Amino acid sequence: QVQLMESGGGLVQPGGFHELSCDASGSHFSINSMGWYRQAPGKERELVARITFSDTRNYADSVKGRFIIDRDKSKNTVYLKMYSLEPEDTAVYYCNAEAFDERLGATANYWGQGTRVTVSS
Repeated sequence: QVQLMESGGGLVQPGGFHELSCDASGSHFSINSMGWYRQAPGKERELVARITFSDTRNYADSVKGRFIIDRDKSKNTVYLKMYSLEPEDTAVYYCNAEAFDERLGATANYWGQGTRVTVSS
């Protein structure tokens, strides 16, 4: 079982910078990839950025060039650095991890509770 704990949500002015972090904890697991998704009011949850075990990164077109995903493998922590924030980035941001559960012998997806980011002046 993997537990994900996000932190860093808050109110940010348009054009500003903000950073989210997510810590994965638990036992008997190995991370394949971690990522960030977001869900804006009235919209479906969408992928924002993802990073694999081999540090391959992919981003949604809407955040390319503005957001950077990175991770600390030693801590099983993933970060989302958000630059040039726009009101359209307002959403609840969810951390996701695809991990192999050694006790189950299977790969599963895990989700954090979500953290709200509001971009507004």
